[in-house]
Amino acid sequence: MKKLLVASSNQEVLSVVKNASLSYSNYLEPIFCPETDEALSFVDYELPEIKILDFTSTDIDCHAILEAIRSDPWLHNGGIIAIAESPSAAQKIEDLKDPNILIVQTLYTFKQNLDGLLRSLIRNQQFLFNRGMQDRMGSEEIGQFVCDNNPMDIRLYTAFLVNYLYCTNRIDDDGRFALQSTLMELLTNALEHGNCGITYDEKSEWLNNGGIILDLIDKKLRMPEYSERKIHIDYTIGKDKSTFTIKDDGEGFDWKSRMTDDAPGLEEAHGRGIALSKSLVSGLRYNDKGNEVSFDIHNIVNVSNTVPGIMIPFKAVEYKKFDIVCRQNEPSNDLYFIVSGRYGVYANRKLISVLSPKDMFIGEMAFLLNDRRSATIMAAEDGKLIRIPKTQFLNLIRKNPHYGLFLSKLLAQRLVRQNKRIIKCTSELLQLKAQK
Repeated sequence: MKKLLVASSNQEVLSVVKNASLSYSNYLEPIFCPETDEALSFVDYELPEIKILDFTSTDIDCHAILEAIRSDPWLHNGGIIAIAESPSAAQKIEDLKDPNILIVQTLYTFKQNLDGLLRSLIRNQQFLFNRGMQDRMGSEEIGQFVCDNNPMDIRLYTAFLVNYLYCTNRIDDDGRFALQSTLMELLTNALEHGNCGITYDEKSEWLNNGGIILDLIDKKLRMPEYSERKIHIDYTIGKDKSTFTIKDDGEGFDWKSRMTDDAPGLEEAHGRGIALSKSLVSGLRYNDKGNEVSFDIHNIVNVSNTVPGIMIPFKAVEYKKFDIVCRQNEPSNDLYFIVSGRYGVYANRKLISVLSPKDMFIGEMAFLLNDRRSATIMAAEDGKLIRIPKTQFLNLIRKNPHYGLFLSKLLAQRLVRQNKRIIKCTSELLQLKAQK
């Protein structure tokens, strides 16, 4: 069961959350924190994946909570639903461009949409795991979202995919911006021009007359020919690249004319989605009809995109291929955080595993058990490690207890994976014996 932090003292918000949570009591446990310090403590010790920050509660410093989460995104990663008093206040929060915020709602839209938001979060909770807790890293992941004609759904599914790739070290800050911008542009095109049939000229006239595009979308979706259409988002997250396909139920368009040099460019008020996307991602391509677009984004390899906050003061050490990091039976005085590269683990001169940034640490077991090194670590390629002296790291854990909790979770999951491998090997061995 996931814990849902609710940082609010607004009775309307509390009532809405309590009522909506009843439908998902097997999945979510709301924890209500009406004070800033209480919310900060909960974030530190419980590491909740989903957080509701109510900026309408004037007696809670939601900006301080947001800053605490932002200052260490490696640890406090997850999804934030922000609540604002008005559309202008919501825009100010949007302008922060905080990657941890999944969606910003006014108090009115929050009351209307919370049930649907929770439903989407529960259905796609694999995208909200804490950094480093995925056990499918390196394998190909294939899936699909079916998105309603709702800007909220577009924002939510975009956040799911962008945050997930970022937190599994498949994209860096530049890749996150490119993927976020491209998905939002192409999904908006699928909604407006595909499923709602809004032409370039029609949108221009509407905006020039002072209209709001959401009102035009709402008007179109009230028409029977548009109301039941959906947006389909397919993704393949691979080792070297990730591919995304967006398909709408519309009639398509002449995409070739939009791929030419004289098509609307980045300086245009609208109609710039294709030009922007071409500049950010690889292999932008359409089907003949023009109602399906695909693109690729190349993954970073063997690099950690974010250094944990408490490790920034320590010096990063560069290692060349075949350099020895530590030797078997040496005292375990240091812990290493893997920034980049791959590292072979040798016990009694035999290679037993290879570590990379997805493993996060080198030497944590001997470090925690006060034992000597159980293996020799050698760089398999050029890379970079952050060396943290044992006494200093222990002092940091005393000041930041959530790092100890996170390290314990990481070790527990490694043990689970190791047990699965042992069970699999034992089963295969028994099968071989049975064949003799």
